[in-house]
Amino acid sequence: MRHRAGLAVVAVAAWIGPVAVGDSGAGACDRDRLVVALDIGHTPSSSGATSARGRPEHAFNVDLARRVLAHMHAAGLDKAALIAEPDAEPDLWDRPRRAAALGAHVLLSIHHDSVQPRYLEHGTLEGRPARFSRHAAGYSLFVSGKNLFFEQSLAVARAIGGALGEWGLSPTLHHAEPIAGENRPLLDRDLGIYDFADLVVLKAAAMPAVLIEAGVIVHPEEEARLRDPFHQDILADAITRGVVEACGVLMGG
Repeated sequence: MRHRAGLAVVAVAAWIGPVAVGDSGAGACDRDRLVVALDIGHTPSSSGATSARGRPEHAFNVDLARRVLAHMHAAGLDKAALIAEPDAEPDLWDRPRRAAALGAHVLLSIHHDSVQPRYLEHGTLEGRPARFSRHAAGYSLFVSGKNLFFEQSLAVARAIGGALGEWGLSPTLHHAEPIAGENRPLLDRDLGIYDFADLVVLKAAAMPAVLIEAGVIVHPEEEARLRDPFHQDILADAITRGVVEACGVLMGG
């Protein structure tokens, strides 16, 4: 598994590299000046969704955020940083404030997804009682139309979505369903980008901001993929490459 997990790190060096020839916007700024604030979604005491096998979302978020941070540092984004340690308990309003205190050019909030309760079923997985759903699978990207830097946020989301697509990953469209709890405006069907206007961590950010739902953890097979270090490296590589792609936009180039 270590060998497989290392493959995507090699891909970062090969595709992004120190110069990043061909990345639109990447050459328009100095990566070592770009400040990326990484937010671990939820907290230990308010841990978000529960996976098909009973693991809290926050634990998935911690794993992926750490991997994204490592990929960003390997790609020369030396000022990428977590806004809080995994055991911290920041509230929703505190997260964009912490990003601003870092002088962040962009805020990325790392999450993992679920579905509405109507789609969850009770059954067994690997001989144990479980609550799960195969209604939806795939990633989602959220921006806020109320963010002062909406266009830049959308540019970052599009760059990340494009990089995820290059890895063969597809978005889920279930957040656009016309049902209670969903019905989010779909800004880009192909890239899975939604407008979640009143999401505090996005609308209150004093910089471009994107919330990333890496995948649907109540889906049994997708949960297994999301726990695979190699798949985590794929996600981290795509997020990193997306930020590098949007670097010029974020730095005003």
